[in-house]
Amino acid sequence: MKELLSMFLTFAKVGVMTFGGGYAMLPILQREVVENKGWATDEELTDYFAIGQCTPGVIAVNTATFIGQKKRGVIGGIVATLGVVFPSVMIITLLAGVIDAFSHLVWVQHAFAGVRVCVCVLIFNAVVKLWKSAVKDVWALGIFLVVLAGAVLLDLSPVVFVLFAAVAGIVIKTLEVKKA
Repeated sequence: MKELLSMFLTFAKVGVMTFGGGYAMLPILQREVVENKGWATDEELTDYFAIGQCTPGVIAVNTATFIGQKKRGVIGGIVATLGVVFPSVMIITLLAGVIDAFSHLVWVQHAFAGVRVCVCVLIFNAVVKLWKSAVKDVWALGIFLVVLAGAVLLDLSPVVFVLFAAVAGIVIKTLEVKKA
């Protein structure tokens, strides 16, 4: 029970600190789940995030569910999911009644603009950390560059890029094993 409470509180902390959606959650998840708790590795977190992006639902919720399920099975997945959504539900419930009354104020608009910039920096920081753990050889760099170019130039679903990267990884690693 103590571990489930810790899981709920950890994911609630992640949930309350996540502004800007699932991608903004990545650096906080990395710090809390990988560095502080050791519930996943950087590679596992990257995999959960990729799978979470390809499956229906919110990336943050899917990722929390995967990590909770890994640690404590179905009940862990449920507790982690409840933890990550609880702060948002509470905050949205409180803000829903007052947001219209304040959204026209210039200082509120400027505050949101500042938060958006901060979220971009947090996402960039997460990308740099993931880069270090994911791009370890020339083949990974090649996959990265192809996906980056595709994402910039093409209007395709992220699922297409993830599937391409998965197939490319399988082909490259299979060829490497056959060479050895």
